[in-house]
Amino acid sequence: IMKKDLHPSYGFVVFEDTSNGEKFLGKSTKTSKETITFEGQEYPVIKVATSSTSHPFYTGKSKFVDETGRVDKFKKKYNL
Repeated sequence: IMKKDLHPSYGFVVFEDTSNGEKFLGKSTKTSKETITFEGQEYPVIKVATSSTSHPFYTGKSKFVDETGRVDKFKKKYNL
């Protein structure tokens, strides 16, 4: 017998790639208070920095994304 309420619920959400504006529908346990209309339906929207439409591995294009400032922190730390 399986325990009830053990696994989180999941549902449809729209993932929005913030680097190129692409949107696609998927399922996730994560949700958002922000919603968006996608293909005539309203869904919670999850914003992501990189998706398969912008990742260099999938697109074959080299692209540098530094959202967190890691490069600047590294240069500052080592006086570069």
